[in-house]
Amino acid sequence: MIKTPYLLFLGDAPDSLSAKVAQGIKDWRPDNAVGQFRMEGCKADLGLQDMTLAEAREAGAETLVIGVANRGGKISAAWKEVLIEALNMGFDIASGLHNLLRNEADLVAAAKASGTTLHDVRVPSVEYPIADGKKRSGKRVLAVGTDCSVGKMYTALALDEAMREKGMKSTFRATGQTGILITGEGVPLDAVIADFMAGSVEYLTPDNDDDHWDIIEGQGSLFHVSYSGVTMALIHGGQPDALILCHEPTRTHMRGLPEYSLPSMEAVRDVALTLAQVANPDCKVVGISVNTYHMSEAEADAYLAEVEERLGLPAVDPFRQGAARLADALAAL
Repeated sequence: MIKTPYLLFLGDAPDSLSAKVAQGIKDWRPDNAVGQFRMEGCKADLGLQDMTLAEAREAGAETLVIGVANRGGKISAAWKEVLIEALNMGFDIASGLHNLLRNEADLVAAAKASGTTLHDVRVPSVEYPIADGKKRSGKRVLAVGTDCSVGKMYTALALDEAMREKGMKSTFRATGQTGILITGEGVPLDAVIADFMAGSVEYLTPDNDDDHWDIIEGQGSLFHVSYSGVTMALIHGGQPDALILCHEPTRTHMRGLPEYSLPSMEAVRDVALTLAQVANPDCKVVGISVNTYHMSEAEADAYLAEVEERLGLPAVDPFRQGAARLADALAAL
């Protein structure tokens, strides 16, 4: 188990989205977040107290969590100076980067010398099967997005919370580093060998009670040329009974791909539903989740109303407004 509470390491993150791992922990497990550590030039700010390593240890922090999700998941030389100092001070370190802590000899040596632990959460711990596509009991819902980092995980967590408040049976199923750090378990989908990705999602969402919902954390986008593979595995391996469309309306281009514009929600709806019905012919699109973080209250309300009228589905910002209407849409199936 990863020791809590955490000091959230933001490094030299160039923008707030780059620190989405730390932001997710701060928003969904605030009791685990003692403070944040930012290096010179960091453009991200969680609104937590900035702390030195010594101050964080004094405040009780046990683990330094690398809260940055940079392109390619690399640990820089500048980061290493901080990480080694943290290990020498008695911090464990947890990371969801593709660049594994255990593969860095200097970090391994520092951890061994100080008796601390390196946690790589983006490492599959199970030999997953190849998907067989057999129908499983229970129900499943998956969020699919117009882009990466538009709020698919937030939608799933908010939906799980709303369903539990309504007395519905539900379980959040983490498929990425942030979700795993929040819940303590899950499948690090983008680190699973491609042939076994869909099978790992089947493994994650096994047979269950007929009235139980698995809420599968979405990843990537079918329209993102870098990360569409993980989305495809979730759609077929998850065999969702319901899809929720996720969108961030202020984006000017796909995340990390300035030459690609975002698809319309209608395009995502049609393509995702067509592919989902390959594995589950009864799958339906039931609602829309819009990330209105960069909009005023009035702008958000107007935009949500327009989207709801245009697509004929309940449209909400689940973090701002709650996900009760999405839960009602699932209950109505």
